[in-house]
Amino acid sequence: MITYEYPLNERIRTLLRLEDLFDKAQHFAVADNGYEHHAALMSLFEILEVAGRADLKVDLVQELERQRQTLHAFRDNPQISEEALSGALYEIEQASTALLSMAGKVGQHIRESEWLMAIRSRAAIPGGVCEFDLPSYHYWLHRDSDRRRKDIHGWLSPMLPIRDGLTIVLRLLRESGRPEMQTARAGAFQMMMSGRSAQMVRVRVPKDEGCIPEISANKYAFNIRFVVPEFLARPRAFETDVPFELTFCNL
Repeated sequence: MITYEYPLNERIRTLLRLEDLFDKAQHFAVADNGYEHHAALMSLFEILEVAGRADLKVDLVQELERQRQTLHAFRDNPQISEEALSGALYEIEQASTALLSMAGKVGQHIRESEWLMAIRSRAAIPGGVCEFDLPSYHYWLHRDSDRRRKDIHGWLSPMLPIRDGLTIVLRLLRESGRPEMQTARAGAFQMMMSGRSAQMVRVRVPKDEGCIPEISANKYAFNIRFVVPEFLARPRAFETDVPFELTFCNL
């Protein structure tokens, strides 16, 4: 199954983008090759751009506190594992403490580095980080891989409280919904929202169906149009029935 997640508000959209960028940065950071460490640094710059919203940290702290209060209400509930509940509350409290201890704007330590800002500026130009443009960066890419990994970790680690906070929020969001099996007749599916509230929709499609969902939604209706992924041409409608799993997620 392939999972497609569709955010229904800008806040969740931002969290999903940051989750993807943190995953890429950490994936490339543990590698040995200079090209992969370059990719890690580019992901780091993108995190800086997306996380630049002034209220992101506050949003995460407030959401974690709301979830903490919700979980506290399950104390002494015989149907809830006390051990699992205590673990979840501890994780939330640790993430909140780390977020509150972050000083200044997210990524301020990167903005204060003229060297990193020069690389970021040149990276916006196609081919702008060649050795003749940035010889010092070329030198860094040829340093020992352990030293590069240590540098990347040093640049990334001050922003990890953001990653840890959004990881908890998105996990709780994903776990909030109940999957339902649906069928898109002749590749099309529509559902009236009828007052249903959701922050994100998850659509899971069997890999062998050979189609992808184009999703649109508003407060009145939710629509999916399945299309054939023509990689070298314009997508065309998928005209047979498509079974899929649909989950509305809301905190």
